[in-house]
Amino acid sequence: MKAATQTIREDDAITAMAALAQVQRLRAFRALIQAGPEGLTPGAMAEGLGIAPSALSFHLKELAHAGLVSAEPRGRNLIYRASFGHMDALLAYLTEHCCQDQACAPQARRARARC
Repeated sequence: MKAATQTIREDDAITAMAALAQVQRLRAFRALIQAGPEGLTPGAMAEGLGIAPSALSFHLKELAHAGLVSAEPRGRNLIYRASFGHMDALLAYLTEHCCQDQACAPQARRARARC
């Protein structure tokens, strides 16, 4: 069974892209994407990314505000996860009407770009 696709409004897309337009937040979001549905604790992320825990907390708050991550308490820790549905909705918003509604051919676009 296929999951329902979320939709995203223009202002939400801008908020999400603004949240990702900072190096540490982009790295944290990518780490959560790579971790998959298991997610990561802030301590594991801070260590893996070489970010001070207080700075990471600020960045995770911004990503959560943008709807890109969620946090779930597990015992004494929080587990952060990428919000894959929101990410998919953002990608769908950005690629809506791609290639004038025709099938995209990435190889052909790259070849034309070199000309």
